[in-house]
Amino acid sequence: MKKFWLLIVFVSVLFSCSNSERSNNNPNIPNYSVNLSVDMNLPAYSNLKFVSNGVIVPNFGAKGIIIFNAGGTYNAFDAACPNQAVNSCAAMTIDGINAVCSCDKTSYSLFTGLGGKEYPLKQYRVEVNGTLIHVYN
Repeated sequence: MKKFWLLIVFVSVLFSCSNSERSNNNPNIPNYSVNLSVDMNLPAYSNLKFVSNGVIVPNFGAKGIIIFNAGGTYNAFDAACPNQAVNSCAAMTIDGINAVCSCDKTSYSLFTGLGGKEYPLKQYRVEVNGTLIHVYN
């Protein structure tokens, strides 16, 4: 019986440890519907074929979408500063492997979305099929 309860506790902890829920429940960034596809064969996105490169795709999400090659996987984040009101800052910029907020100059890792502030970057789902990257929520 004791093993059974330990199993239940382990499973409940496992399912409650999702960092995507916290990043997507950010009161500063509205929940816009995102459905974006980019082709890495196009010159604007060809850098995404290489690890540690990212691009910003404007006109999606709150301030654009940052797509980043994290080596074997791709991450997609909203380009809005997660700890500022959406209207108070310009879109984030990419500085190497970080996204930098234009308001407070906080850097956020494009590998993890973390930046040492209350909210991490708002993350979107990513599917890759050949050279096509599909970003959605």
